[in-house]
Amino acid sequence: MAAPKTAPTGFKPKNKLRRQAAYLNIKKTREAEKRDLRHRRKREEDKNPELREERHATNVPVTIDSKRVWDDDPVGDEEDALGWAVDVERLAKRRKLQQEQAEADAAEGEEGVLAKLKKLEREGASEDEEEDEDADSMLDESDLEESGSDSDSPSSRKRAASPAASVATTTATNLELSPEFLKQKFPQLFDPQPEPKILVTTSINSTLHAEADILTSLFPNSTYIRRSANFHAHKYSVREIAKFAANREYTALVVLMQAEHEKKPDGLDIIHLPNGPHFHFSVTNWIEGKKLPRHANDTGHYPELILNNFKTPLGILTAHLFKGLFPAAPELEGRQVLTLHNQRDYIFVRRHRYVFRDKRETEKPITGNDGKPIKGVEDVKVGMQEIGPRMTLKLRRIDREVQFKSGQEWEWKGRMEKKRTRFNM
Repeated sequence: MAAPKTAPTGFKPKNKLRRQAAYLNIKKTREAEKRDLRHRRKREEDKNPELREERHATNVPVTIDSKRVWDDDPVGDEEDALGWAVDVERLAKRRKLQQEQAEADAAEGEEGVLAKLKKLEREGASEDEEEDEDADSMLDESDLEESGSDSDSPSSRKRAASPAASVATTTATNLELSPEFLKQKFPQLFDPQPEPKILVTTSINSTLHAEADILTSLFPNSTYIRRSANFHAHKYSVREIAKFAANREYTALVVLMQAEHEKKPDGLDIIHLPNGPHFHFSVTNWIEGKKLPRHANDTGHYPELILNNFKTPLGILTAHLFKGLFPAAPELEGRQVLTLHNQRDYIFVRRHRYVFRDKRETEKPITGNDGKPIKGVEDVKVGMQEIGPRMTLKLRRIDREVQFKSGQEWEWKGRMEKKRTRFNM
C-alpha cells in the first residue's frame, strides 16, 4: 500500500522531500487563511468606514520615538540647560497658561473686594428697610449672610490658593528655558547675520577634494580652499584657518573630515566665526548626487530651508547654527528645498527640486497626519527630484570657542546618556 502524499499536521515524515511538501502545504494554508481574513475585513470596512478608523487607532506600532522620555523637572541650573531633554515649545505654552491663570486670579481678587463692598451696601439698605417699613421678608439675616458668603467664597478661595503673579513667573523662569537665555549665552548665533560667506576646507592630508567641492554647491556663497598645497607644506591648524577666514569677512568655517582608513567623509566641523562656538558632527551614509537614481542637477539658486523636529534647547541651538549658513531670502524661482530632519538625534540632510502639478484621476489626494485629505489641495500633487548630496549627521560635541587642543572646555558632549529612550535634540 502506497504512503499518503501529504502528512497529517503534527507528524514529521522521515523523508526530506515529504517534509518539504508537508511544510509547503501548511504554509499555503496559513497564507490562504490570512488572505481570506484580510479580504473579509476589507469588505466590512468598505461598508462601515468607522471600523477602519477604529483599527488604525488601536493598531499603533510601538517605536522608540513613541517611547521618548522627557525631563519634567530639569536637574541643575541654566548652565547645564543644553543637557536638558525638555520640549521648549511645550514649556512655553505651560508658562503662558500659568501667567494667564495668575492674572485671572489677581483680577478675581480685585473683583472680590468690590463684591464685598456691594454686599455691605446691600445689607445696610436691607436693615434700613426693615426698620422703616417693618415688612416681612422671605429671607432671614442668616440666609442673607449665607447667600452673600456663597457668592464670595469661590473668589476668596481661589485667591487664597493661587500664587501671585510674581511667584508664578519666578517659578517658571527657574524650571523652564526661554529663547532669551540662549540669546544671552550664544548671541553670535541668534543675532541677525548678513549674507553668509562660508569657507570650506578639509582635514590635514585629506583626499576628499571632490566631496568638498560638492559642499560648495550645498552651502551658498562658499569657497573651497585646500588645507595644504602638498604633503611637505605647512600644516595650518583650525585656529589659524579660522583667524585667516575671520579677517576676510567669512562668517563660518566648514571642515570636512576624512575617515582614518577609508577615502570617504567621516565628520563635519562647523565653526561660527570669529570666536565660535565649534560644532563637531559625525557623517554617515554619504551619497553623491550623481549616484542617486533619477537625480537632478544643481542650478545654483538659494534653497528654501526646512528644519524639522528640533525641540530641546540643544536642538534649537543647532537649528540656529544651520539657519545662519543660508541666506534669509531664498530664490523661489529655483524651486529648491533643503531639509534637515531630526529624528532620534540623527539629522537627515536631503536636497530636492519640487514642482506643483495637477492630480491625476488614478492618484490619491494629499493627506495629513490624521490620514484625511487636506482641504484646499485635493487636486494638487507635488513632484520631487533629489539633487544631493545625501548624508546623515549626528552631533558629538560643542566647544566653547574655536578648537585649539584636545580636551578643551566644551559646552556639550555626547555619548553621556545611557538611556535609549532619552534624546538630546
